Amino acid sequence: MTSTSSSSKSFKVFGRTVLGFGGDHTQVHSEEVKNEPKSLQDRELDEFQNQVFSRFNPLSASSADDFLSIDWMCKLLDAFVACLEDFKLVLLNNENVSKPPLDRLLMEFYDRNIKALDICNAVRDGIEKVRVWNKHLEIVSSASDSKQRNVMSEWQFRRARKALNDLAILMLDDHKDSGSVSSHRNRSFGRPNKGKDVNQQRKPGHSRSLSWSVSNSWSANRQLQSISNGLVQPRANDIPHHFGLANCVFTMGFVLMFVLWNVVAAIPCQDRGLFNFSVPRQYSWSGPLFLIQTRVLEESKKRERKNSPGLLSEIYQMEKSINLVSDLIDSAHQFPLTEEEQKEVREGIQELSLVSNSCKNGLDILDRQLRDVFRKIMSCRTEGLATLSSAQS
Repeated sequence: MTSTSSSSKSFKVFGRTVLGFGGDHTQVHSEEVKNEPKSLQDRELDEFQNQVFSRFNPLSASSADDFLSIDWMCKLLDAFVACLEDFKLVLLNNENVSKPPLDRLLMEFYDRNIKALDICNAVRDGIEKVRVWNKHLEIVSSASDSKQRNVMSEWQFRRARKALNDLAILMLDDHKDSGSVSSHRNRSFGRPNKGKDVNQQRKPGHSRSLSWSVSNSWSANRQLQSISNGLVQPRANDIPHHFGLANCVFTMGFVLMFVLWNVVAAIPCQDRGLFNFSVPRQYSWSGPLFLIQTRVLEESKKRERKNSPGLLSEIYQMEKSINLVSDLIDSAHQFPLTEEEQKEVREGIQELSLVSNSCKNGLDILDRQLRDVFRKIMSCRTEGLATLSSAQS
């Protein structure tokens, strides 16, 4: 990950800019329109920029407990979908979208959408990994469910210990896969085919891939950097040549990259190493996005998160619960356990069960939203290319 040692210093400088954002977002081409009444199109474009700000600003101010949680990630995806719908509406209301050089900007945006679809697939694969982890937590939770008597037996402990050991190996394997492209794992959006095939445990009809599988050498980090490198902030003297829409296209492209960067940071993905990037400072939405980026990078540098397969807060809660229950189980050397020992173990497993249930329900919701994001991106690309093609024919 790129060093961010100067993030605190840059934040202080940037903060002064953020405070004056009331009219700063119009500075991009303010000299041309300073004393002129704005057209309907210009007002619509300004409103698009303001809507991006209003949708991401609450996310930047989220509490520490909510930040990077499944609920927060769902809100992030909601914000992206809303921005994409607004973007499509702006293009629909503009008759110049098929004229050069604006058509080239849009073609580049639609090309980046293909990379975004690959990332959506990889993230859904990551969600499936966490689901598999959660199945092991359910096995551990069942160890305290003794219906016949109120005494935890030695075989229950052995079963729980085996599930925890299997889970530790599984998470380590997935962490290596997330942090490096050198893994020999078969990238077919399933689990590695060793021992029992957990694919057989999936429900019939469960869809795994939305577009296509990626190769062993595929890298979420490189894919995101490729999207980021293609984003070129428009110069003031170029904006009139793009019928005023250059900033709109750039904004949507940046939001696309930014949202995917956050999702990859939170969910286990193949080679998901974080990279730093610069948030442009003259837009109304710059402040919230910069704050979110800063918080994510700071979270990734925390000692207890450095070796985590993902920054999702539920993954962190899962890891803490696993460590707690593992310590309790390992400390049990003589059976039957004392009442105090049984109480501690049951309380630890109950806490783990709460984490497991919350994670299970939340992952289902997050997975559905990612599928929706995939469809929205695909629809935007298909409709946009059709518009450009019909205008050229």
